[in-house]
Amino acid sequence: MNPVALKLGNLTVTWYAIFILSGIIVAYILINKESKKYNISSSFVSNLIFWCVIFGIIGARIYYVLFNLDYYMQDPIEIIKIWNGGLAIHGGIIAGIITLVVYCKKYKINILKMTDIACVGVIIAQAIGRWGNFFNGEAHGGIVSRTFLENLHLPNFIIEGMHIGKYYYAPTYLYESVLNVIGFILLIIIRKFKKIKLGNITALYLIWYGIVRFIIESMRTDSLLLGNMKIAQLISIIMIIIGIIMLIVTSIKCDRYKNVEGGSNE
Repeated sequence: MNPVALKLGNLTVTWYAIFILSGIIVAYILINKESKKYNISSSFVSNLIFWCVIFGIIGARIYYVLFNLDYYMQDPIEIIKIWNGGLAIHGGIIAGIITLVVYCKKYKINILKMTDIACVGVIIAQAIGRWGNFFNGEAHGGIVSRTFLENLHLPNFIIEGMHIGKYYYAPTYLYESVLNVIGFILLIIIRKFKKIKLGNITALYLIWYGIVRFIIESMRTDSLLLGNMKIAQLISIIMIIIGIIMLIVTSIKCDRYKNVEGGSNE
């Protein structure tokens, strides 16, 4: 696939940039709409997303570069060429969360409420952004046959897009994108439950995406490594554990609150 979508003189617009930007726009619309239900102003949401995107991209790039340091030290100018790909979503998530926490503390907005709102937008943005990897010919799995891809009932343009060099490759970017869409739908449905506890949407996002990424990473051939370990799988395990702990803690707090409210005559 051609990674370039459009050329205007010296300006080159890549598909990668288009899909990343599209994901951000969709996330903004969803987050802003949900925030209004809790009297969180659009200006706060706009500024929060702006800074989360800026530091998220920086974090995603730093994360990726750190685990490919030998390559980038040979040609340091490549570090700033993010349009060629090379953004690690875990680095973006970490930097984005830090930015959100700092910003919410500054303006006295409940952090867990904001992460609950944001996670729904983030996961669909991730689903959209993965298509940028398709046009860059990256984030794919191992070698497969054309017949294997045809049996998945994929459109021909995807099958041909997975024809890189002499071989066809498994479209793991597509698997992750579809699973993120499913996660998005589930979070939307769960969010409508009246008894959903503060922080549970965030916890479920961490668990869902942690599981999805762990599975997808087992199939990818271009993973970032720490020794012989796939670093994304390690981070995914940490995300799952944090999510489970959050669910347990919110459940215990709720039970304690009910006990206090109910009282005892003994």
